[in-house]
Amino acid sequence: MLKIGEFSKLSRISIRLLRQYDESSLLTPETTDPFTGYRYYSEYQLPTANRITALKDMGFTQSTISEVLDCYDDPALLERCLRLKRAEAAAAMEEAERRLRLLDTALERLRKDETMKYDVTIKTIPERTVASVRQIIPSYDREGDLWGIYCQETARMKIQDGDPVLCTAVFHDREYKESDVDVEIQKTVKGTYPDTEHVKFKTAPAVQVASAMLRGSYAGITEASEAVAAWVRENGYAFDGAAFWIYHVSPHDTRNPDEFLTEICYPVRKK
Repeated sequence: MLKIGEFSKLSRISIRLLRQYDESSLLTPETTDPFTGYRYYSEYQLPTANRITALKDMGFTQSTISEVLDCYDDPALLERCLRLKRAEAAAAMEEAERRLRLLDTALERLRKDETMKYDVTIKTIPERTVASVRQIIPSYDREGDLWGIYCQETARMKIQDGDPVLCTAVFHDREYKESDVDVEIQKTVKGTYPDTEHVKFKTAPAVQVASAMLRGSYAGITEASEAVAAWVRENGYAFDGAAFWIYHVSPHDTRNPDEFLTEICYPVRKK
């Protein structure tokens, strides 16, 4: 039998943590002296102690480590637990990378002493014939699902692109939503075509918009929208309809976000 100090050295787990593991029944001593309260461990408990440390390093919380330890007798179940944790870690890494990109962009602007400037213009998007797909999707970054539906259902229809061809996304919700968003994608076309299950062909009316060109990744949409909002306020206009983006250069054209060119459009009317 090993005293708690000896077991601590062999397992490389502090006495404080060993006592904590005992109190939570995660790793209880082989025996405890009823008179002195001294804890004694068995050498056979070292593999369990090592597993606990390994699982902790993987990011499992103390409350879930006990459940995972029970899976070690079932390799298939253990693999499932580890894969779920790996997916969770990958998602956390992706979010951390997104935040790092935002921080790098902010730092770069500070180094260059740059202020993002947008030229806001008032213009009329003319009446046009469009192929449209409108659905409630889980989140804004799932917009690509709608373009996938369009491509799949019109692949054999020999559709002629409009002149000019405008690929747009219309956001119909009255507020920004974190989930279940009402989005419509449109592409201008020439000619007439029968509707498919999800693709509807219709005439989009002319609309007056205040617009700004965003060059670069979609992370700049908020700043571009702020510029439009300031222009609308300062020039005596009011917002008048669902905002939409026109994708002049999109992920379909390039994988480099710095090359994206997006026109941020807000329908407006004179007050």
